[in-house]
Amino acid sequence: MTDTILDLKGLKCPLPVLKTRKALTRLSDGDQLTVLTTDPMAEIDIPHFCQENGHTLITSERTDSGHRFLLSKGS
Repeated sequence: MTDTILDLKGLKCPLPVLKTRKALTRLSDGDQLTVLTTDPMAEIDIPHFCQENGHTLITSERTDSGHRFLLSKGS
């Protein structure tokens, strides 16, 4: 299992979701991806993306500068 960090701070919608999608294509099922964002819309977009595409949102938390999401790639 791989744990990868994707720093998307400073990017605006829809780039965080698009780059998250691309990063997940390079991972194996069950691998984890930590996504760091500053875009306020990511709080809605990343969970919705996971739900629609079969990935698991393990945690979602606010940070001093934005959000941190921990995802697990679905099959």
